[in-house]
Amino acid sequence: MKWVSSISTAANLATAIAEAADEAKVALGAAEPSLAVLFVSHHHAAEFPRVGEMCATHFPSALMIGCSGGSILGAGREIEDTPGLALALASLPGVEVHPFYFASNAELPGVDDSDAWTKQLGVAPSARPNFLLLPEPFSFDTQSLLGVLDHQYPGSTIFGGIASGARQAGDNALFLGGQMFRAGAVGLALAGDIAVDTIVAQGCRPIGQPMFATGCHDNVIWELDGRPALEAVKQLYASLTRADQELANHSLFVGVVMRDQQEYRHGDFLIRNLMGIDGERGAIAVGTVLHEGAVVQFHLRDARTSAGDLEMMLQGYHAPTPPSGALLFSCLGRGVHLYGEPDHDSREFRRIIGDVPLTGFFCNGEIGQVHGSTFLHGYTSSFALFRRRFTRQ
Repeated sequence: MKWVSSISTAANLATAIAEAADEAKVALGAAEPSLAVLFVSHHHAAEFPRVGEMCATHFPSALMIGCSGGSILGAGREIEDTPGLALALASLPGVEVHPFYFASNAELPGVDDSDAWTKQLGVAPSARPNFLLLPEPFSFDTQSLLGVLDHQYPGSTIFGGIASGARQAGDNALFLGGQMFRAGAVGLALAGDIAVDTIVAQGCRPIGQPMFATGCHDNVIWELDGRPALEAVKQLYASLTRADQELANHSLFVGVVMRDQQEYRHGDFLIRNLMGIDGERGAIAVGTVLHEGAVVQFHLRDARTSAGDLEMMLQGYHAPTPPSGALLFSCLGRGVHLYGEPDHDSREFRRIIGDVPLTGFFCNGEIGQVHGSTFLHGYTSSFALFRRRFTRQ
C-alpha cells in the first residue's frame, strides 16, 4: 500500500489537475494508482462538470472520488480562500474498492434489509469494509445513513466529510468515476487488506458539571436537573472566570453524551450548537434532538483549547502497523479563522504522527467514529489513517 498527496494553487482547473497529478505520479513511482481522492475549491466551480474527463486523462486506471470544498488541504499545506486543488493517489494491492451513489435518502434500503444493503454497496458485512462518505448538505440527511451503516456493518469504520463552498442547493459538486452530481451522497466501500483508524478532535473543553435533561422535546430543553434550563445556564455563567465569561458570550456549546456510562470525561460528548434562548419560558434550543434523561454538559471553544485537544488526540494514536496515508476532514470554522495562522492542524499531524501523506478539505460537517459509533460532527478535525490490515511475514 502506498499513498501520496499533492496540491495545486493554479487558477486554471486543467492546469491545477495536471500539476497535482504530475507531482503525485512522481511520488508514487512505479506503483499503479488504483484510487484517486480529489477535493476542489469553489473557485473552480465553472469547470466542475469537466473534472471527470480531466482526471481520466492523467490517471485512467484509478477510480476517482471527491467533492467541492470551501478550502482544501494537502501535502502539508492548507489552502484557504484562494483557488486550490488537493489530490491523493493510492496504490492498494489486495484491496477491493466498491463505489456507490445515493441520489437522495429515499434511495436508501430498509434499515433491516441486509440483502439490499449488500447489493447496493457491493460488499457484505462479513468483509468488514471501511466506508468513505462524501454527502451534499442541502439534499441529503447524512445522520440517517450513518445510523443504518453502523447497524448493518458492525465493526466497520465510517469516515468522510460533507461537501462545502456553496451557499445554495445545486452549487456543490460530488465526483465519482467520470460523473459529477449536484445532490445526494457518493461513497466507497474499501474491503480486503486495508484498515482505517479514526481520530476525532472536537476542539472544545467542558465547563461546569454534567446534567440530566429532565424536560425536553425535540431540540428544546426545558429543564436541566429539575430546574429551568436557562436558570442552570445563568448559574453556570456566574461561576466562570471573567475570561471564560467573555468566551461564553460567543463560543458556548452543548455537549450531549455519546453513550451510557457512569462517569463522563473530556471527549465523551457530542458537541452541538446552542441555537437559541427563550427567556420567557426559560428554555434553550440546541442543534440536535434529545431524549428525556440525556446527559449534557456545556463546553467552550477557542484556539488554545482546540490546539490542546488536537495535540492530545494525536498523541493518543497507536496502531499495530504504521499508516501509509491519511485524509483530514476539518470544519470550515477551523484553519486561519480559528488559529490566526495557516496550516495548524496539518503541521501538528506531521509533527506528532510523522511524514504520512495527508489530504483533505474544510467541510460543512465531519464524519468520524467515537467509542465505536459514527457521528456527524461540527468544529472538528476528523482524521482517517490508512494501513494494511494483514501482517505479512
